[in-house]
Amino acid sequence: MSRHDDRPATAVVMPALVLDVREDGTLTATLDGAPVEPVSGMWRRESVPKILDRATRSRTVPLRVEVHEVDGSVFTDIIAPIRRRPPAHAATETDKALTAVSELIEVTGAAGFVPGEDVAVALIISHSGAAPDGTARAVLTLEQVAACVIGETVLFGRISGTAVLVRVDS
Repeated sequence: MSRHDDRPATAVVMPALVLDVREDGTLTATLDGAPVEPVSGMWRRESVPKILDRATRSRTVPLRVEVHEVDGSVFTDIIAPIRRRPPAHAATETDKALTAVSELIEVTGAAGFVPGEDVAVALIISHSGAAPDGTARAVLTLEQVAACVIGETVLFGRISGTAVLVRVDS
């Protein structure tokens, strides 16, 4: 018998956020059973990133999320905290060497953007299939985000809705 067997078990505690979606698209949010109130108005689906930021203290702690849809379906996910890089003055010699040899790669999209519009740049790190109802979901590890090995980028016009998929060859 291991000497660790007689030690009391340590409970793992992770905050739990429950989002209940209403018919009109508004929602209620509770964090560990306590209501999460919006600063003004009502929470809506597009408020979810703000709710997550508040519940995770700007993504510094992990969070279990349950979304209860109007049709009775329930989706559950774990939101991992974001790894923060140390301040530049605390960078290691390896970090400094990697930064010194990094190259810039220009990605250019085809016509279709509105002059001066904000264009989002997204690196493709994974692919996912769409469900029969047309929804899509991606579950990523921090390693996937850091590696970004697919080599594709999407340029998305925030006004025009233009989306261009560009292959990035390094």
